Amino acid sequence: MDTADMVVGFALAALAAGATALRIESVDYLRAVRAVTSAPIVGIVKRDLTDSEVRITPWLSDAAALADAGADIIAFDATTRPRPASVTELVELIASKGKLAMADCSSVDDAGLALAAGVDFVGTTLSGYVGGPEPTEPDLALIAAMHALTPYVIAEGRIRTIEQAAAAVEAGAYAVVVGSAITRTEHATSWFKAAVDAAHRHRQAQQAGVLAIDIGGTKILAAIVHGGVVHRHATMATARDADPDRWIAGILEETRTWAGAYGSLAIAVTGFVDEGRWSALNPATLGIPENYPLVERLSAAFGVPVYAANDAQSAAWGEYRYGAGEREDVVFLTISTGIGGGVVMHGKPLLGLGGHFGLLRLPSAGAAPFEDQVSGRWIANEAAKAGQPVEAPAVFAAAEAGEAWADDILARSAAKVALLCHDIQLMFDPKRIVIGGGIGLADGYLARIEHALPHSRPRLRPKLVAARLGSHAGVIGVADLGSTKR
Repeated sequence: MDTADMVVGFALAALAAGATALRIESVDYLRAVRAVTSAPIVGIVKRDLTDSEVRITPWLSDAAALADAGADIIAFDATTRPRPASVTELVELIASKGKLAMADCSSVDDAGLALAAGVDFVGTTLSGYVGGPEPTEPDLALIAAMHALTPYVIAEGRIRTIEQAAAAVEAGAYAVVVGSAITRTEHATSWFKAAVDAAHRHRQAQQAGVLAIDIGGTKILAAIVHGGVVHRHATMATARDADPDRWIAGILEETRTWAGAYGSLAIAVTGFVDEGRWSALNPATLGIPENYPLVERLSAAFGVPVYAANDAQSAAWGEYRYGAGEREDVVFLTISTGIGGGVVMHGKPLLGLGGHFGLLRLPSAGAAPFEDQVSGRWIANEAAKAGQPVEAPAVFAAAEAGEAWADDILARSAAKVALLCHDIQLMFDPKRIVIGGGIGLADGYLARIEHALPHSRPRLRPKLVAARLGSHAGVIGVADLGSTKR
């Protein structure tokens, strides 16, 4: 389509649809378009030079030729890179021809210098094209920064949708240039092709199921999940003296015969996940190397797309979608080796650091994380102090048998959780607080929390309910979250 006739056709079609002006490359094409319309034209010439990275209207002779061919505005590269002609020289020549000047900029500093030299318009044309990885979205921040210098900002670069064009105007653009989305059929086709391919992969992954993994402080659960249902699963102990590489290797070996039953992988982990990297928030729960490349390692090991999230936030989403949350605003607390939490409000999960209630330090006046005073580890430690070196399940059994020392430990743990629930109700006002985890769902523990809730008006009292999905909440939730994100 790189012919004058095609460019004229595109230009007339754009004008017929309401375009206000045209931006035309090359003197010959500009002259051909000028012959069929009086609409304003921004003219440019592109050259590949051996001694400069400047490509847009680099020479004074280019600017003069565009003016003589009928351009109303002449655009040129206004970056600070080495160049054949200075910005000032180009502005002066363009003005001498009775034309307006547009500075194609890469930064707000470029714009400031160009305005000082006398340009009439500044554009975001070269944002993202002067080094480093090329962005995929329009530079709305640069539009806003330029608008603080002049009202005559022309937004250009990676504007591919009507939503992006509108956002550019909202950010302060005086006008918007749309190029490839209108004139480059091969580009627009590739965008649609990529979207269609991704949708097919997503649908195939959903049809094949998700390999969902939940790595906790004491055990690892792997499952094939489809539509909120666990179809097969395997449980392994978390080797606390090992590292994530060994855990992944163990999961791969345990699930080797499942190949072909899933098209993607979703993993829920204790701790913090940020852009696919995994770190511990409380190393006492599980020691994890800082910024471990979790998604990268899993992708390499399993060869499928991978999504990763915090385990309690995943379980919160699972209970919201398929369990005790009933698809209403919910806060989820998992009380187990440690304490995790998740929040779902207005149908959206609160990710990032949101819901990490086990790390609160106010109850201990900053001395230790909250989970170190109520969780399974704490219960075992308190039992040892009482002369009973047993784990949490044995403490529950002793309390059921009427042992006063065990009853006292569980009562103290539940009382602190009750205060946390009271404060959560005041902070988030959820319809219900779902209690899960090995400790949270142990016989009698939820009743102990209910009994210890502070006396208050009914409106202030949280509604506590037991989790329905049990140990499967994390894998069900993260599988669903992963499918949604992809």
